[in-house]
Amino acid sequence: MSYSKASDLLRVADMAMAKFEGVSLHDVREEFACDHRTAQRIMRAFETVFPQVDIEEDADRRRRWHLPRSDPRWLQAQGIRDSELAALDLAAKRAARDGAPDEAQRLQALRDRLLAAMPAVHARRTEADAEALLEAQGFASRPGPRVIGDMKLLGTLTEALRAPWEVKLTYRGERDEHPRERVLEPHGLLLGIRRYLVARPASGDGRMRRFRLDRIEDAAITGRSFSLDPDFDLGRFSRQAFGSFHSDAEYGPVEWRFTPAAAKTARQFVFHAEQETFEEPDGALTVRFIASGHMEMAWHLYQWGDQVEVISPTALREMVHGYRRGDFPALP
Repeated sequence: MSYSKASDLLRVADMAMAKFEGVSLHDVREEFACDHRTAQRIMRAFETVFPQVDIEEDADRRRRWHLPRSDPRWLQAQGIRDSELAALDLAAKRAARDGAPDEAQRLQALRDRLLAAMPAVHARRTEADAEALLEAQGFASRPGPRVIGDMKLLGTLTEALRAPWEVKLTYRGERDEHPRERVLEPHGLLLGIRRYLVARPASGDGRMRRFRLDRIEDAAITGRSFSLDPDFDLGRFSRQAFGSFHSDAEYGPVEWRFTPAAAKTARQFVFHAEQETFEEPDGALTVRFIASGHMEMAWHLYQWGDQVEVISPTALREMVHGYRRGDFPALP
């Protein structure tokens, strides 16, 4: 058996233990991007190498393979690959950088728990290899400007979101002369250039609103729980905006046309989760989506100089018209 095939079978074993209901042929096809017959051959080889596997049929008469989780020697025997440990380290660093301290702490705890389950000599080697991998691939740092978050505030909001608990804020709105006290029911966080808490007032019309984190002067958990809105979807809510800011007055169709010279670079970008792209006969690229947040769009469009044209909306086209430059030596 080749090394690559052995590695595939070990991956199937991981899946067969991790999935409570067991692994299916569909899971194998998706994992290895193979056809049905190849998936069948993989599972026949898996049954030969792991005779202790349990094979059952689910309610839809699909076969599922399951390995018992009770034997701790599996983790010790297989160990954690350096690339897997490096991925955990990288995820923890990203979470801390992006203002999710609770997630970063939990990922770090998972990393430490996995290493603790391995024999000491394997753990030391894997940890050293993972650190070298991070350094060699340049994943340990991310250049460029970033927002410095208030870790205490983010920790409070994360705890409130997890429960969920109401939070009492001292908040200064854009039109407020003095900060006001608000009691909110938090439903999510938007972590862009500007960071927002998505919440609805505890007493009010029930509408979700955005509250800029940099305008929160104090936050505390009230200790009162509430019921989350079952119809609220944070992903759908966030897609109303280009970045993290949303305005009902600006919400509408957006269309940008990238020149043939910029089209190759523009194809590498996802400007909006629900964008549509169209190839023009002259090699240009047209991008369309529906969103709001003209200022954040203008901030991004400036990087493209005169290599992008705003077709719509008119207000955005007028906003960027006087700032389109032709002397930028490179595209984003």
